[in-house]
Amino acid sequence: EQDLDHIISAAIRGMDRATLEYPVKPGIILCLDRAFPQHLNEIIVEKAIAYRQRGVVGIDIAGPESSSFDPAHYKAAFKRARNSGLGVTVHTGESGPVEEVAEVIRHLEPDRLGHGVKSAYDERTMGMLRERGITLELCPTSNVNTGVCDSIAEHPIGMLRRLRFRVTLNTDNRLMSNTSMTKEMLKLQEAFEWGLSDFEWLTINAMKSAFAPFPERLKIINGLIKPRYALLNAESSMGAL
Repeated sequence: EQDLDHIISAAIRGMDRATLEYPVKPGIILCLDRAFPQHLNEIIVEKAIAYRQRGVVGIDIAGPESSSFDPAHYKAAFKRARNSGLGVTVHTGESGPVEEVAEVIRHLEPDRLGHGVKSAYDERTMGMLRERGITLELCPTSNVNTGVCDSIAEHPIGMLRRLRFRVTLNTDNRLMSNTSMTKEMLKLQEAFEWGLSDFEWLTINAMKSAFAPFPERLKIINGLIKPRYALLNAESSMGAL
């Protein structure tokens, strides 16, 4: 436990230093791992609750998806986290069966799902996402690399955009997938002919889904995101003349 305290404290110090040097408002998500013993994961949840006033904003559980993972085992711990004000995201619906997504939603009540891409292929799960307003943290390039779909053009993000599900655009990892947010946007623009309005929608979704107080999210949406996209639209219009 002392090692966990040292790790979390070091991350908080780095975050605090960043806020002094850059105009950012970061938060820390503590990540459990499916491969860890359950008691260790539950300790991480308790640490997240303990450090909530120092910049920890949420919890996640990641690691290899397998049939041995039972979300019900973490129901009580995740409920404590939610009741303390922490956001909850869970890695599911990428390499594992889509049935796991429904179990995660039922037992852990997440605000967001890491990937969750297979939800798009199951009507029942889509209904659960819509009903509960759960955000999908989609990672198109990574999903192609891991074989979830064959190409960006076949990625369900296009359909989910048309149906106006709450989705965000992410890199998952930048090193292994050799990607960045800019590259992800360019690929979506090419595959779906998306324009600035589509990317503004994604950006606003991301801020709506952030683990931050509502006034902060609203301030950034109305004071930064919308004005910057309005400026980009104006510049684009001028360039077309």
